[in-house]
Amino acid sequence: MPGTELLLEGADGSGVVRRTLLPGGIRVVTESMPLVRSVSLGVWVGVGSRDESVELAGASHYLEHLLFKGTPRRSALDISAAIEAVGGDINAFTTKEYTCYYARVLDADLPLAADVLTDVVSSALLRAEDVESEREVILEEIAMTEDDPGDLVHEEFSLAMWGDTPLGRPIAGSVESVRGLTRDQIAEHYRRHYVGPNLVVAAAGNLEHEQVVELVRQGFERAARDSSHISLDATLAARTSRAEQDAVNPTPLILEPAVRLLGKKTEQAHLVLGTPGVRRLDDRRWALGVLAAVLGGGMSSRLFQEVREKRGLAYSVYSFATQFTDSGAFGVYAGCQPKKLREVLSLCRAEIERAAAEGISEQELALGIGQLRGGTVLGLEDTGSRMSRIGKSELVYGQHLSVDSVLDRIGSVTLDEVKNVATDLLATSPAAAVVGPYKNVEDFA
Repeated sequence: MPGTELLLEGADGSGVVRRTLLPGGIRVVTESMPLVRSVSLGVWVGVGSRDESVELAGASHYLEHLLFKGTPRRSALDISAAIEAVGGDINAFTTKEYTCYYARVLDADLPLAADVLTDVVSSALLRAEDVESEREVILEEIAMTEDDPGDLVHEEFSLAMWGDTPLGRPIAGSVESVRGLTRDQIAEHYRRHYVGPNLVVAAAGNLEHEQVVELVRQGFERAARDSSHISLDATLAARTSRAEQDAVNPTPLILEPAVRLLGKKTEQAHLVLGTPGVRRLDDRRWALGVLAAVLGGGMSSRLFQEVREKRGLAYSVYSFATQFTDSGAFGVYAGCQPKKLREVLSLCRAEIERAAAEGISEQELALGIGQLRGGTVLGLEDTGSRMSRIGKSELVYGQHLSVDSVLDRIGSVTLDEVKNVATDLLATSPAAAVVGPYKNVEDFA
C-alpha cells in the first residue's frame, strides 16, 4: 500500500508493525497477532490535561465523557450497545499528555469497531444538555477521588512536585473549573486539538493492515462529508505540537521541595515521597526502572522487606517512576496507621538515601533486571496491551522498539548506571504529600 512503512518484523509472522500516513495527517499503526481471535483498536489524541489553561482545567477529560453522548448517526445507547451486542467493550481514558478511545472485539467485528470509534471521535454532537448532565457525572467522579485517600495522595504529590501548573493539576480538573467550563469552551478545545496530525489510530490482533487502513479512511471520510467537527487539514499540526505547548506552559523546576498535607479523618495515613525523575526519552530510564524494582517493585524489594515483612508497619508500600515529554518523577508510596507514619517516613527516607549513597548489589541488579524483563513480556500477552504499546510509541515516543530490543537494553543495565541515576536523582531533597488525620504540615517537613 502506498505510504506504508514496515516498522518491525517478527520472525514467525507475528509482531509485524506497519504504519500508514493518511491524507490529513492521521497515522494508522497496526501489529499483527495471527494466533489470537480478537482485535483491539484505539484512537489516540495528542492532548491531555497539561495542554489546558487554568480556565480550561479538566476540558480534555470532559471531552472524553462527551464524545460518548451521541453523534448524528448514533445515540449514547447506540454507541455502547453496538459494541456490547457482539461481546466487545468500549471505553476511554485521559492522561496528562494524551487521550485514548478504544474498543476490543472479535476479529470478525473489526469493521464495526472502526465505524463506531471513528464516528465517536470525529462527530460528537456536544449538545448543551449533554454538557450539563455530564458535568454532574464528572463532579461525582471528582468526589469519588476525594473519598479515596490512596488516589488523592498522588494528586497532592503532583502538586508538591510541579505546583499549580498544568502538569501539577488533577487530570479531571477541580470542582471550580469543571463548574465553570462552558459548552463553547469545550467545543473550541475539541476543534483545536482533534486535528488529523494529532491523531494516531492503533490496532493489534488478528488483522490485515490494509483492511484497518481502509476502514479508518472510510470512517473519517464519511464523518468529514456528513457532520465532522474534526479537521483533517495537515497544516494545523503546528497548533497542537508538544513543543509549542511547552513553550507556552514550560514545565517548572523545583526550586524548593514542597511538602503538602491534606488533613482528612481517615483510618489510614497515606504518604508519597519523591524526587524529580527523568524525561520519557532519557536513556537513564532503563536504569531507573531497575532501581525502582529493587527499591519497591515487589515482595522481595527493599522497602517491602524493611517496612512490611520485618516490622509490619504497612500493608502497601511500593516505588514508581513517572515520565513525561520533558519531566518526570520518582516516588515511594506507603499506607499505614496514622501513629506509624513517622517511622514509615523515616524508613523510606533511609532506603532512598542508602540507594543514593551506595547504589545496589550485583544480586539486586540481577533481580531488578529479571523483574523488569519478565514484567515487560508478561504485560504484552493480550491485544489491548499491544495496541497501547504501539499507540504510545507512535504518539508520544516517536519511535518503535521491538520487544527484543527493549529486553536487550534492560539486560544491559550496569551497576554503574543504577548508581549514577540513584545519585543524580535521589540525593536531592524530596517532595512529599501526606493525607491523613493530621493538622501541622511542619511535622513532616
